[in-house]
Parts: sequence; C-alpha cells; structure tokens
Amino acid sequence: MNRDKASPRKTLVADARLAAEYCAGLNVRLAARRITRFLDKRLAEAGFSLAQFGLLIHIASAQDDTIGSLAERSGLDQSTLSRNLRPLEAAGLIEIATVDADLRRRAVWLTEQGASRLECAMPMWQGAHDTLSKLINPEQLRRLAVKMEAL
Repeated sequence: MNRDKASPRKTLVADARLAAEYCAGLNVRLAARRITRFLDKRLAEAGFSLAQFGLLIHIASAQDDTIGSLAERSGLDQSTLSRNLRPLEAAGLIEIATVDADLRRRAVWLTEQGASRLECAMPMWQGAHDTLSKLINPEQLRRLAVKMEAL
C-alpha cells in the first residue's frame, strides 16, 4: 500500500477529535453542564436546584402568568414544564389554577412560602453569579441566548 506522506489521510478518529473540540453544540452543552453543577452547589443551601430556581425566577418576574407563557420563557415544552412544576407545587412554593374564562388555560404563581424561599436564595445566587461573572461576561451569554432564538 503506497501512501502519500505529503497529505495525511483523514481518519474517523481525527474527524471525531475535531468535532469534539470545535462543535458549538457540544461545547455549549459542556459549558452549560459545568455552570449548572456550579450553581446547583451554591443553591443547594436554599434547597433548590438551578432548574427549580430558574422556574421560580420566571414565575416571580412574569407579566403573563399562564403555563404557556412560562413554557415559552423557560424554553421548555408544556409537558416537561408541568412535570418540573409538580414538585414545586407539592412543596407549597407555587399554585397552579385554571383561568376562569378558559378551563384549558392554567396560571401559575408563587405562594408566600415560595416568595420567601426565593428571596432567601437570591443572595446565594448573586454570590455565585458574581464568581461566574469573573470568568465569562453575563451580557455575552444573554446576547448568545437571544441570537440562538433564530434557530
């Protein structure tokens, strides 16, 4: 077998290494998992995972309290969102009710207990966020998220 030494043959291993190193999707997922682990550890004292904290933040800051609107803001489909809301509801942190005019629409809001627990978690999140901000600019992450809406 005669190989041209001037141009090395491409191999699956070489292609896979390049893909692993430069794939935007893989790198974003890796970064997201690392950030999530970091924030989960910081929020554990408040009894929240980052996912729970995020949902409570979206609920607390909502202008539209419907499940559909919350699903859109959080980037989750409605069935996944409902599955993630159940433990928060069971813990008494949120309430979910049907909207009077349309029984198919449901609204979600924080309970007093949920608001209190979220308020206690905010300094933990702020400290963690300050640490992350030293590594990566939060405004750049926000702009990236906005740009990815086009996908």
